Amino acid sequence: MDNGGAGRLAAAIGRHPREFVGGLLATIAVMSISTNALFLQKGPHPAPIFATRPMQQQQVVVPQPRPAMAQPVPAQSTVAPESSALNREQLVTNIQRELGRRGFYDGAVDGIWGAKTDAATRDFIQAAGVRINPEPGDLLLRAILSSGAKVNRPAEPVRNDPIAELIAPSKRVLAIQRALSDFGYGQIRPTGQYDPDTRTAIEKFERDHRLPVTGQISDRVVRELASMTGRLLE
Repeated sequence: MDNGGAGRLAAAIGRHPREFVGGLLATIAVMSISTNALFLQKGPHPAPIFATRPMQQQQVVVPQPRPAMAQPVPAQSTVAPESSALNREQLVTNIQRELGRRGFYDGAVDGIWGAKTDAATRDFIQAAGVRINPEPGDLLLRAILSSGAKVNRPAEPVRNDPIAELIAPSKRVLAIQRALSDFGYGQIRPTGQYDPDTRTAIEKFERDHRLPVTGQISDRVVRELASMTGRLLE
């Protein structure tokens, strides 16, 4: 710029000093905004005119979940069904042996709870006067061991009388009488003899089960009684 131009500029500034200063400030502001927008701005809009030092983000500590404790595994029973069956068989064997020693049982010591074992158990309970269920169990065995009840059976004489053998007590009749008495078919004395009370009880049983009313100890009556009691009737 020559001296003439500089002189004219100075004269203009002298005549309008306020306008010159305002225009200069406006020019500086525009240049600052442009420079900040193009080169200094890093954050999303709106942003400050001049770049500021970014704030450090606080690190958030997220608590880690506690590992779940292992649940104890319940111990499984090691008693197999076969072992339970063997235990019951051994228990019945011991009951049969002890009843036999005391004269109540004269059957095979085989560990099978049949009609003979059941009848011998009932005879023992009646003779010993104890209140216990006639079922195989430790309680029954302990009662037999602790009881002094015995049966002294005299030796049976040799019989040559067939009529006397026919009227002798029958184990089958005795088992049927016990079964009928247990299920409320009369006050029957278990004598093993077929008497009028036994006949009346059988007739009542036959009517209740819709069987031909005969009053006799037939095979059908025996089967029905056995299925109802759950045990064999000899």
